[in-house]
Amino acid sequence: MGDNKTPRNIFDGFINAAVTLIDSPVTWFRERVVTPNRESYPWYHQKFRRVPTIDECYTDDVICFYEANSQFKRDKAVDSEILTILRVRMEDCNMFHGPDAEAKCKSLVETYKEAEANWFCKYGDLGFHGNVKDAYMKQKHRMVWERRHGPVGSGMRDAAAAAGDE
Repeated sequence: MGDNKTPRNIFDGFINAAVTLIDSPVTWFRERVVTPNRESYPWYHQKFRRVPTIDECYTDDVICFYEANSQFKRDKAVDSEILTILRVRMEDCNMFHGPDAEAKCKSLVETYKEAEANWFCKYGDLGFHGNVKDAYMKQKHRMVWERRHGPVGSGMRDAAAAAGDE
């Protein structure tokens, strides 16, 4: 067919007319009705509804457990990507500023260290096959330990042990 609209022969003219006859109403409907009424939504920003957490599920509710585990995996992936972005920013700042990086990148380093500690509190030591139930049990055990010994890293346990030795 080429760039010109004149048909090369009768058959070519018939095919052009048939395509135009079929395609014109479809194209008009799509351009005038479908496209103006369609909500623009980027596929890569899909928003999932929040589902009940594992502590809200009954023990025999397999569907609730599956949904909570899927939510946990999505949250872990998002938190891991956030941590990766913060690490890259910190490394870029260190590379850019060189010897002055310790002073100029201090806020980025602190933000990264805090995010890293929070990530490890929630997902650390779970392994690759860790699921939402394992994370919930880890959180429960940490809360019990903190109730008995004080916040992790506060040194209260050491102070209590030293007071008990006296």
